[in-house]
Amino acid sequence: MLEGKKVLKGKSLFSISGSALADNNSAVRFLEAKNNYEKSELDYQRAKELAKDKIVSEKDLLNAKNQYDNSKLIYDNLNKNFNSSGQRVISPKNGFIKQLFVQNGQYVEAGQAIVSISQNKTLLLQADVQQKYLNILGQIRSANIRTLHDNKSYTLEQLNGKVLSYGRNANTDNYLIPINLQINNIGGFVSGGFVEIYLKTFTNNQSLTVPNTALLEEQGVFYVFVQVTPELFEKRIIEKGATDGLKTEIHKGIKQSERIVTIGAILIKLAKASGTLDAHAGHVH
Repeated sequence: MLEGKKVLKGKSLFSISGSALADNNSAVRFLEAKNNYEKSELDYQRAKELAKDKIVSEKDLLNAKNQYDNSKLIYDNLNKNFNSSGQRVISPKNGFIKQLFVQNGQYVEAGQAIVSISQNKTLLLQADVQQKYLNILGQIRSANIRTLHDNKSYTLEQLNGKVLSYGRNANTDNYLIPINLQINNIGGFVSGGFVEIYLKTFTNNQSLTVPNTALLEEQGVFYVFVQVTPELFEKRIIEKGATDGLKTEIHKGIKQSERIVTIGAILIKLAKASGTLDAHAGHVH
Protein backbone atom coordinates (compact mmCIF):
# COMPACT_ATOMS: atom_id res chain seq x y z
CA MET A 1 0.00 0.00 0.00
CA LEU A 2 1.47 3.31 -1.13
CA GLU A 3 0.18 6.86 -0.91
CA GLY A 4 -1.21 8.00 -4.25
CA LYS A 5 -2.12 4.47 -5.37
CA LYS A 6 -5.44 4.17 -7.20
CA VAL A 7 -8.15 2.05 -5.54
CA LEU A 8 -11.50 0.77 -6.79
CA LYS A 9 -14.79 0.49 -4.93
CA GLY A 10 -15.38 -2.97 -3.48
CA LYS A 11 -11.77 -4.11 -3.92
CA SER A 12 -9.78 -5.48 -1.01
CA LEU A 13 -7.15 -3.10 0.37
CA PHE A 14 -5.50 -5.20 3.09
CA SER A 15 -6.34 -7.58 5.91
CA ILE A 16 -6.09 -7.32 9.69
CA SER A 17 -4.95 -10.52 11.34
CA GLY A 18 -4.92 -11.32 15.04
CA SER A 19 -4.11 -15.03 14.95
CA ALA A 20 -0.96 -14.58 17.04
CA LEU A 21 -2.69 -12.55 19.75
CA ALA A 22 -4.08 -13.89 22.99
CA ASP A 23 -6.62 -11.05 23.28
CA ASN A 24 -8.69 -9.47 20.52
CA ASN A 25 -8.02 -12.44 18.28
CA SER A 26 -10.19 -11.91 15.19
CA ALA A 27 -10.03 -15.59 14.15
CA VAL A 28 -11.28 -16.73 17.56
CA ARG A 29 -14.00 -14.08 17.54
CA PHE A 30 -15.17 -15.20 14.11
CA LEU A 31 -15.30 -18.88 15.10
CA GLU A 32 -17.14 -17.97 18.29
CA ALA A 33 -19.72 -15.97 16.34
CA LYS A 34 -20.13 -18.84 13.87
CA ASN A 35 -20.68 -21.40 16.65
CA ASN A 36 -23.19 -19.16 18.42
CA TYR A 37 -25.06 -18.62 15.16
CA GLU A 38 -25.25 -22.33 14.33
CA LYS A 39 -26.35 -23.25 17.86
CA SER A 40 -28.99 -20.52 18.03
CA GLU A 41 -30.33 -21.59 14.64
CA LEU A 42 -30.77 -25.17 15.78
CA ASP A 43 -32.38 -24.03 19.05
CA TYR A 44 -34.81 -21.82 17.17
CA GLN A 45 -35.79 -24.56 14.69
CA ARG A 46 -36.34 -27.00 17.56
CA ALA A 47 -38.43 -24.46 19.48
CA LYS A 48 -40.64 -23.85 16.44
CA GLU A 49 -41.39 -27.59 16.11
CA LEU A 50 -42.11 -27.95 19.82
CA ALA A 51 -44.30 -24.85 19.80
CA LYS A 52 -46.61 -26.54 17.29
CA ASP A 53 -47.43 -29.19 19.91
CA LYS A 54 -47.68 -26.58 22.68
CA ILE A 55 -44.63 -28.09 24.39
CA VAL A 56 -42.75 -24.75 24.28
CA SER A 57 -44.42 -21.51 25.31
CA GLU A 58 -44.68 -18.48 23.05
CA LYS A 59 -42.30 -16.63 25.38
CA ASP A 60 -39.58 -19.28 25.01
CA LEU A 61 -40.10 -19.28 21.22
CA LEU A 62 -39.66 -15.51 21.06
CA ASN A 63 -36.51 -15.71 23.19
CA ALA A 64 -35.06 -18.37 20.88
CA LYS A 65 -35.89 -16.28 17.80
CA ASN A 66 -34.34 -13.18 19.39
CA GLN A 67 -31.16 -15.09 20.21
CA TYR A 68 -31.04 -16.44 16.65
CA ASP A 69 -31.53 -13.01 15.03
CA ASN A 70 -28.83 -11.37 17.18
CA SER A 71 -26.27 -14.10 16.56
CA LYS A 72 -27.04 -14.05 12.82
CA LEU A 73 -26.38 -10.29 12.62
CA ILE A 74 -23.02 -10.68 14.35
CA TYR A 75 -21.99 -13.62 12.21
CA ASP A 76 -23.08 -12.03 8.91
CA ASN A 77 -21.18 -8.85 9.77
CA LEU A 78 -17.96 -10.76 10.42
CA ASN A 79 -18.42 -13.26 7.61
CA LYS A 80 -18.84 -10.51 4.99
CA ASN A 81 -15.18 -9.44 5.11
CA PHE A 82 -13.49 -12.29 6.94
CA ASN A 83 -11.24 -14.96 5.41
CA SER A 84 -8.44 -17.25 6.50
CA SER A 85 -5.88 -14.41 6.50
CA GLY A 86 -7.95 -12.15 8.75
CA GLN A 87 -10.44 -9.34 8.49
CA ARG A 88 -10.48 -7.87 4.96
CA VAL A 89 -10.74 -4.11 4.57
CA ILE A 90 -12.71 -3.12 1.46
CA SER A 91 -12.48 0.22 -0.33
CA PRO A 92 -15.84 2.03 0.05
CA LYS A 93 -15.36 4.11 -3.14
CA ASN A 94 -13.16 4.79 -6.13
CA GLY A 95 -10.26 7.12 -5.49
CA PHE A 96 -6.65 7.09 -4.38
CA ILE A 97 -4.84 6.57 -1.11
CA LYS A 98 -4.36 10.00 0.43
CA GLN A 99 -2.55 8.98 3.61
CA LEU A 100 -1.43 5.85 5.47
CA PHE A 101 -1.55 6.09 9.25
CA VAL A 102 0.06 2.72 10.09
CA GLN A 103 2.79 0.51 8.65
CA ASN A 104 2.56 -3.13 7.61
CA GLY A 105 2.71 -5.41 10.63
CA GLN A 106 1.87 -2.67 13.11
CA TYR A 107 -0.58 -3.37 15.94
CA VAL A 108 -3.94 -1.61 15.60
CA GLU A 109 -7.03 -1.34 17.77
CA ALA A 110 -10.73 -1.14 16.99
CA GLY A 111 -11.74 2.33 15.87
CA GLN A 112 -8.21 3.38 14.93
CA ALA A 113 -7.74 5.19 11.59
CA ILE A 114 -5.59 3.15 9.21
CA VAL A 115 -5.90 4.73 5.79
CA SER A 116 -7.50 7.80 4.22
CA ILE A 117 -9.03 7.51 0.73
CA SER A 118 -9.84 10.60 -1.30
CA GLN A 119 -11.43 11.26 -4.68
CA ASN A 120 -10.07 14.82 -4.81
CA LYS A 121 -13.25 16.00 -6.55
CA THR A 122 -14.76 18.38 -4.01
CA LEU A 123 -12.40 20.45 -1.89
CA LEU A 124 -12.83 22.70 1.12
CA LEU A 125 -10.87 25.96 1.09
CA GLN A 126 -10.26 27.83 4.32
CA ALA A 127 -9.12 31.44 4.28
CA ASP A 128 -8.03 33.30 7.41
CA VAL A 129 -8.78 37.03 7.37
CA GLN A 130 -7.99 39.83 9.77
CA GLN A 131 -10.46 40.82 12.45
CA LYS A 132 -11.02 44.27 10.91
CA TYR A 133 -13.00 42.60 8.08
CA LEU A 134 -15.49 40.91 10.43
CA ASN A 135 -18.32 43.32 9.57
CA ILE A 136 -18.20 42.54 5.82
CA LEU A 137 -17.70 38.77 5.95
CA GLY A 138 -21.46 38.27 5.67
CA GLN A 139 -21.44 40.23 2.38
CA ILE A 140 -18.92 37.97 0.63
CA ARG A 141 -20.60 36.28 -2.33
CA SER A 142 -17.72 35.27 -4.58
CA ALA A 143 -13.95 34.87 -4.77
CA ASN A 144 -11.07 34.54 -7.18
CA ILE A 145 -8.55 31.78 -6.51
CA ARG A 146 -4.98 31.60 -7.76
CA THR A 147 -2.92 28.41 -7.59
CA LEU A 148 0.68 28.87 -6.52
CA HIS A 149 2.18 25.89 -8.34
CA ASP A 150 1.11 26.99 -11.85
CA ASN A 151 0.03 30.62 -11.26
CA LYS A 152 -3.45 30.14 -12.76
CA SER A 153 -6.51 32.06 -11.59
CA TYR A 154 -10.13 30.89 -11.40
CA THR A 155 -13.37 32.49 -10.34
CA LEU A 156 -15.58 30.77 -7.76
CA GLU A 157 -18.25 30.42 -10.44
CA GLN A 158 -15.86 28.59 -12.79
CA LEU A 159 -15.23 26.03 -10.06
CA ASN A 160 -18.95 25.66 -9.24
CA GLY A 161 -18.04 26.86 -5.77
CA LYS A 162 -19.92 28.54 -2.96
CA VAL A 163 -19.29 30.20 0.38
CA LEU A 164 -20.18 27.74 3.14
CA SER A 165 -19.62 29.68 6.35
CA TYR A 166 -17.47 32.20 8.16
CA GLY A 167 -16.32 32.41 11.74
CA ARG A 168 -17.92 34.64 14.36
CA ASN A 169 -14.86 34.62 16.57
CA ALA A 170 -11.09 34.69 16.14
CA ASN A 171 -8.96 31.58 15.98
CA THR A 172 -6.99 31.17 19.20
CA ASP A 173 -3.92 29.98 17.28
CA ASN A 174 -3.42 33.06 15.10
CA TYR A 175 -6.29 35.43 16.09
CA LEU A 176 -7.63 35.42 12.53
CA ILE A 177 -11.21 34.73 11.44
CA PRO A 178 -11.78 31.69 9.16
CA ILE A 179 -14.07 31.64 6.14
CA ASN A 180 -14.83 28.36 4.36
CA LEU A 181 -15.49 27.84 0.65
CA GLN A 182 -16.34 24.70 -1.32
CA ILE A 183 -15.12 24.12 -4.89
CA ASN A 184 -15.09 21.37 -7.50
CA ASN A 185 -11.54 20.37 -8.30
CA ILE A 186 -11.56 21.08 -12.03
CA GLY A 187 -8.52 23.31 -11.93
CA GLY A 188 -5.80 20.90 -10.84
CA PHE A 189 -5.81 21.87 -7.17
CA VAL A 190 -3.68 19.83 -4.78
CA SER A 191 -5.44 18.64 -1.65
CA GLY A 192 -3.67 20.02 1.41
CA GLY A 193 -1.84 22.69 -0.59
CA PHE A 194 -1.92 26.48 -0.45
CA VAL A 195 -3.73 28.91 -2.75
CA GLU A 196 -4.18 32.66 -2.88
CA ILE A 197 -7.80 33.75 -2.40
CA TYR A 198 -9.33 37.13 -3.19
CA LEU A 199 -12.67 37.46 -1.40
CA LYS A 200 -15.25 39.61 -3.19
CA THR A 201 -18.22 41.56 -1.85
CA PHE A 202 -20.91 43.34 -3.85
CA THR A 203 -21.07 47.13 -3.81
CA ASN A 204 -22.97 49.92 -5.55
CA ASN A 205 -19.80 51.95 -6.11
CA GLN A 206 -18.49 51.97 -9.67
CA SER A 207 -14.79 52.00 -10.55
CA LEU A 208 -12.53 51.71 -13.58
CA THR A 209 -10.68 48.39 -13.73
CA VAL A 210 -8.20 46.76 -16.12
CA PRO A 211 -7.06 43.13 -16.41
CA ASN A 212 -3.92 42.39 -14.40
CA THR A 213 -2.23 41.24 -17.62
CA ALA A 214 -2.31 44.87 -18.83
CA LEU A 215 -0.15 46.13 -15.96
CA LEU A 216 3.61 46.55 -16.29
CA GLU A 217 6.00 47.68 -13.58
CA GLU A 218 9.33 49.49 -13.48
CA GLN A 219 11.04 50.25 -10.17
CA GLY A 220 7.74 50.20 -8.28
CA VAL A 221 5.91 52.39 -10.80
CA PHE A 222 3.02 50.79 -12.69
CA TYR A 223 1.91 51.73 -16.19
CA VAL A 224 -0.11 50.52 -19.17
CA PHE A 225 0.16 51.01 -22.91
CA VAL A 226 -2.65 53.10 -24.40
CA GLN A 227 -3.36 52.75 -28.13
CA VAL A 228 -3.33 56.22 -29.69
CA THR A 229 -3.46 55.06 -33.32
CA PRO A 230 -3.43 51.58 -34.86
CA GLU A 231 0.39 51.78 -34.96
CA LEU A 232 1.18 54.07 -32.00
CA PHE A 233 1.10 53.15 -28.32
CA GLU A 234 1.66 55.54 -25.44
CA LYS A 235 3.19 54.53 -22.14
CA ARG A 236 0.86 55.83 -19.43
CA ILE A 237 1.74 55.80 -15.72
CA ILE A 238 -1.26 54.88 -13.58
CA GLU A 239 -2.25 54.89 -9.93
CA LYS A 240 -3.68 51.52 -9.06
CA GLY A 241 -5.99 50.51 -6.26
CA ALA A 242 -7.35 47.19 -5.00
CA THR A 243 -7.26 43.97 -6.99
CA ASP A 244 -9.39 40.83 -7.03
CA GLY A 245 -6.65 38.69 -8.56
CA LEU A 246 -7.96 39.11 -12.10
CA LYS A 247 -8.63 42.84 -12.41
CA THR A 248 -7.15 45.93 -10.74
CA GLU A 249 -8.86 49.19 -9.90
CA ILE A 250 -7.36 52.29 -11.54
CA HIS A 251 -7.60 55.61 -9.68
CA LYS A 252 -5.66 57.81 -12.09
CA GLY A 253 -3.89 57.64 -15.45
CA ILE A 254 -6.45 56.43 -18.00
CA LYS A 255 -10.04 57.17 -18.97
CA GLN A 256 -12.93 54.81 -19.55
CA SER A 257 -13.06 55.56 -23.28
CA GLU A 258 -9.37 54.80 -23.92
CA ARG A 259 -8.18 51.55 -25.45
CA ILE A 260 -5.31 49.75 -23.73
CA VAL A 261 -3.19 46.68 -24.41
CA THR A 262 -4.35 43.82 -22.22
CA ILE A 263 -2.42 40.88 -23.72
CA GLY A 264 1.15 41.02 -24.98
CA ALA A 265 2.04 44.40 -23.44
CA ILE A 266 5.52 43.08 -22.68
CA LEU A 267 6.17 42.74 -26.44
CA ILE A 268 5.59 46.47 -26.92
CA LYS A 269 7.96 47.17 -24.04
CA LEU A 270 10.65 44.99 -25.63
CA ALA A 271 10.14 46.63 -29.03
CA LYS A 272 10.48 50.06 -27.42
CA ALA A 273 13.69 49.01 -25.68
CA SER A 274 15.23 47.69 -28.91
CA GLY A 275 14.19 50.77 -30.89
CA THR A 276 12.68 48.68 -33.70
CA LEU A 277 9.30 47.32 -34.60
CA ASP A 278 8.22 44.25 -36.47
CA ALA A 279 8.01 45.23 -40.14
CA HIS A 280 4.84 43.18 -40.41
CA ALA A 281 3.20 45.04 -37.52
CA GLY A 282 2.78 48.28 -39.52
CA HIS A 283 4.71 50.79 -41.58
CA VAL A 284 8.38 51.38 -40.73
CA HIS A 285 9.85 54.74 -41.82
